[in-house]
Amino acid sequence: MGGRFPRGLPPAYRAAARRALRVTIAAGAGFYVLLYGFGLAVGATYALFGAIAMAGLSHLPGSGRQRAQLLVAATPVCWVLITLGTYLSVRTWSAVLGMLAVGFALAFMAVGGPRFAGAATGLQLMYILPSFPPYDPGSLGERLAGATFGLALLTVAELTLLPEPAALPYRERAARAADGAAHCADRLRTAPYTLPEAELGAARALSTGLRSSRVPEAERPAGAGVRQRALAHTGLATRTLLGRLTVLPPPAPTDAGAGGPDPLRAVTEVARETAARLRGRTPDGRAHDDLRRARQELAATEDGPPAVLRRNAALLEVADAALAMSTAADIAVRGRAADPPAPGRFWYARQRAPRLWWRRLSGHAGGRSVFFQNAVRISLALAAARLIAGVDTLPHGFWVLLATLTLTRTTVRETRTTERKALTGTLVGALVAATLLAFVGTDIEVYAVALPPLMLVTFTLGPVKGVGWAQALFTVVVALVFAQLAPATWQLAEFRLLDVLTGSAIGAVFGLLAWPRGAHDELRRAVAVLLRIAAEIVVGTTAQVAAGGRRVPVATAPGHRSLQHALVMAESAYAQYQSEPVGPGPRPVRRDWQAALIAGHHTLWGADRLLVPAEPVVVPPLGRDSSESVIRAGDRVAAGMLLTSARMDPTGDTGDTPVPLRLPTASAVTAAEPPGAPRAYYATVAWLASLTTDLERLAAEAGTVTGADTDADTGTDTGMAVGPGAG
Repeated sequence: MGGRFPRGLPPAYRAAARRALRVTIAAGAGFYVLLYGFGLAVGATYALFGAIAMAGLSHLPGSGRQRAQLLVAATPVCWVLITLGTYLSVRTWSAVLGMLAVGFALAFMAVGGPRFAGAATGLQLMYILPSFPPYDPGSLGERLAGATFGLALLTVAELTLLPEPAALPYRERAARAADGAAHCADRLRTAPYTLPEAELGAARALSTGLRSSRVPEAERPAGAGVRQRALAHTGLATRTLLGRLTVLPPPAPTDAGAGGPDPLRAVTEVARETAARLRGRTPDGRAHDDLRRARQELAATEDGPPAVLRRNAALLEVADAALAMSTAADIAVRGRAADPPAPGRFWYARQRAPRLWWRRLSGHAGGRSVFFQNAVRISLALAAARLIAGVDTLPHGFWVLLATLTLTRTTVRETRTTERKALTGTLVGALVAATLLAFVGTDIEVYAVALPPLMLVTFTLGPVKGVGWAQALFTVVVALVFAQLAPATWQLAEFRLLDVLTGSAIGAVFGLLAWPRGAHDELRRAVAVLLRIAAEIVVGTTAQVAAGGRRVPVATAPGHRSLQHALVMAESAYAQYQSEPVGPGPRPVRRDWQAALIAGHHTLWGADRLLVPAEPVVVPPLGRDSSESVIRAGDRVAAGMLLTSARMDPTGDTGDTPVPLRLPTASAVTAAEPPGAPRAYYATVAWLASLTTDLERLAAEAGTVTGADTDADTGTDTGMAVGPGAG
């Protein structure tokens, strides 16, 4: 059944109403069929709360078909959790330990991406519901049957009731961006060798469309598997290619019509080949080989005037990005069956899924990961709530844990604000429910008729109007449900208020004890660590470029793995930081945190491009003047990174007021070009200039950059550096 809600409704209400209709029909049908059709009160309860948990209280991303697939995959997990909760409820201590372990595991699985994070709350409730007395293993079959029935109805509802159109897949986004890169590269082959403003805007729009923040959650390549990592790598390489093409300097007048290698033609063909591969076709790969040969010919050109060498260095960056894009797209489409790539940048291409997942999980298994912090916070809070509910034998103790789970936030300020609104709403809802129960009494027909429309209103207004409305309406909903399961008095509303108050207090305590500032301090700390490691790499890289020597293909440049891990920590902290409200009080200095992430990416691929060749080679040292110039510029950039790092670190005592870093600008470095500088000099200078721009944005107080595509992709544990060995 398809259709649309009236156009007069705001989009937020229309989306919430669609979801509310699906939840109401699935939960209501399961509840009424099992309760009144078969007399199975336990099964009816699990059918109702199973559907509400996975759709009403969780956020499953994607279209109806994608959510249905996720529900089918989650159903066996629900069986395991219900079974564990049933058997561990025999003693309070066993239920508490189970809650601690299950709560941490389900919360920590958010490292797997938005789909795992979206299902976590619903799965938590699948363990919480059976973990309370009575201890009745004999009812396990009815519990499982009821939950399965409710989830099956919800799956059908997701597929058939007002389905939303599917979002544009990430592969198609990347294919369109590759087409745009092909067009830009082809346009740059002919005079005037620059892109007009309209095409620059189109290239920026295509690049922006690959940002994680611009991609629907279900389409983001955030998983740990080979294809997901490669698809994320494809997006980053394509964005890098578009960025390099938009700033490619034109050839010198004396070199415009000269012969020699034409890397832009090869880049054009590779981009077209990549787009075709991402759309399901099977190109022969000759364009990739042609670009590799063109790149080798270009890299062999060491002599020429400064303008020629400067353009050659920029063309090498373009070729490297195009080769990385092509290789990553091949892995994204074919997985482990793709052609063996060069070692290092595509380390994941031959790894099996369990090993990749272990790398993802172990990378976040520490106190500096916001995923780990969130999992510890919520698991301790839920375990404490289960202990208190069991020791004090609170009536309807399930509501205590439900309040703790849904009201605990990542910062103590946000938790306090949320709980104040929730308690106000619960009080209002309890008064309404108590009045209703007192006047209606045991007239079950009234409750049965009133429940479906009230559920529809609850799940429509709750997500839009906020937690206060949601708690008020949901309090009345649960009162109508339990009044149909057993005779109830106005005291049911009193119990509900007491349980929500208890759960809120527990959440507030653990929000205060466990990382109360959320991602704010963690982001500052992660960026400080990132910049310190990046500074070490800058100094080491410029020193090695100046000294020359034998270069051999290795996995990565020195320090790559440490910086890569620091980027993972910083990007996850930044993602959570964006979702946390600022709140009252003195506003912190606004910073362009994305510039720090981009600086990390630039450091990674720049060091690899300069130090890791595609094949063994002996690099001559730079001349004296060139060496001094490069080392001096690298030291100044590294000093700027260290000074900025000291101001970022929340454990330090350096002032947070931004001051000019007085970093070397690209024009200043170019003006001081030593005579006879080789191509390696210009490649290093271009890299340091990009890092300078990133640091200046980060040091500025405005925190707003217009016209720049500075949004870093998440998932940097894919090893997304693009460099000469990308083929």
